[in-house]
Amino acid sequence: MYHAGSRTVQDRVGVRRNADHVGRSIGRDIKPVAAAFLGLQPMLVIGAAAPDSGRVWAGALTGTPGFVRATGTRQMSVTGRVPAADPLATALTTVGTPVGTLALDPRTRRRMRLNGRLRPTPGGFAVEADQVFANCPKYLQRRQSYETVGDRTPGTARRSGELSRAQAAFVADADTFFIATVHGDGADASHRGGNPGFVRVASPTELTWRDYPGNAMFLTLGNLAADPRAGLLFADWTTGTTLGLTGEARTEFGPGGERRVRFTVHEALETPHALPLRWSAPEYSPANPQPPG
Repeated sequence: MYHAGSRTVQDRVGVRRNADHVGRSIGRDIKPVAAAFLGLQPMLVIGAAAPDSGRVWAGALTGTPGFVRATGTRQMSVTGRVPAADPLATALTTVGTPVGTLALDPRTRRRMRLNGRLRPTPGGFAVEADQVFANCPKYLQRRQSYETVGDRTPGTARRSGELSRAQAAFVADADTFFIATVHGDGADASHRGGNPGFVRVASPTELTWRDYPGNAMFLTLGNLAADPRAGLLFADWTTGTTLGLTGEARTEFGPGGERRVRFTVHEALETPHALPLRWSAPEYSPANPQPPG
């Protein structure tokens, strides 16, 4: 269930027993309640390593609810593809690609992760599940509703090797981002949230954030302990603009179990109006710590 990277972090923080208890919730089957949840979602976050470059990216697919669905007790099917120029395009059309997926519903503050191996299908792809589990709503902002903007067209993607001032401000103002990590022959996609300012831009090529206390499994930090490659995805929940970052991350451990992640940007990809969803304003999670001044 846990690989050596996760075990290393669990032991360092002293939560192995808690991790073993929580880890019992991880299975391979998509239970009926999880299948129903998937069928209601208009967005799916995906993380994987690009086969051509080896870089890890996090991305998102959207569609009418039902575009993501369980098509077996251990299979999830997705209708739709990312654009050909997307860094995940090859990964999502290659048989056997390890992928991590995250279905997150801001309306109910529920989320579930399904990690496994991908198989292309005529209309999209399917994922054979290796891990299926839910996460608690901690640090997840509530957004009461969304609308699909039918005439929204993605703009031209802009690539760069560092953050512009506008992109740095975008990151610093974020209350949510998604992180993709990998290990051995697996991948994972997860969520990080907090009040605006919880992610700090140390320089045009470096971000930092505090790793808040969570479920004790340390799947993300465990993956980073084994393989530092990571991908981040920031989204504007109003305009649909996305900012994808790929690079490497390392965890810095402080006294009392405090942890901070430092991410080095190797490439940035900003796509105006990439997502057709417009969400209502956030209600910040009561669990969010106040960012330091």
